[in-house]
Amino acid sequence: MRTVIEYVRTHRHVWWSLFVPCYLAAFFTIEHFITDNYWATQLPIDDYIPFCKYFIVIYDAWAPLLVTIGLYLIVKDPEGFRRYIWSLIFTFGFSTVFCILLPNGQDLRPAAVEGSDFFAWLVRATYAADTNTNVFPSVHVVGVMSALFAVYHTPGLRRWTWRAGTTALGAVIIAATLLVKQHAVIDIAAGLALSALDYVLIYVIVARRRDKLANPGIDGDGRV
Repeated sequence: MRTVIEYVRTHRHVWWSLFVPCYLAAFFTIEHFITDNYWATQLPIDDYIPFCKYFIVIYDAWAPLLVTIGLYLIVKDPEGFRRYIWSLIFTFGFSTVFCILLPNGQDLRPAAVEGSDFFAWLVRATYAADTNTNVFPSVHVVGVMSALFAVYHTPGLRRWTWRAGTTALGAVIIAATLLVKQHAVIDIAAGLALSALDYVLIYVIVARRRDKLANPGIDGDGRV
């Protein structure tokens, strides 16, 4: 414990991780208050997407993915960790404010998830913890994209296996949000659009300025 405290004291970038409990508190607060009278985001195309309970394992892999990348960056790449957290602050923060201003949700979940198997149980547990509201734009999508941006901009993760593996996992997680009926297609599209803006803001504008300040001779993002 003393070693952890000393590490936090001497590595100030760790303090940015306090955003995570702040966001979780805000998210579960609006989950409690926004339960009905919301804009339903589903479109006719969503009716053609089947429900598949087996993808719930992939859907729930989202949090371990984000945490694993965050822990790696905390230890190996302080500047990369800052940019990763700034990316999450922008996208998660925007999504939370948008859901407060325009309450939204989707009505795609099956009436009941039958079965006593592990996958059915996990779907029911996930549904109970994560309601069908506050879905636009998809935080799952922006979280995946922030993780991908961090991996592609981290010198220690330049090997194609890291990038290909994270990209494949991210793509399957995004697909899983549709297959377990946690999001509608429009939620995914909005998440991708927000992530594109996030990339320009954090990994082009902010990163370029910080890299130039740190290395005046570098023109552009010297970290890639």
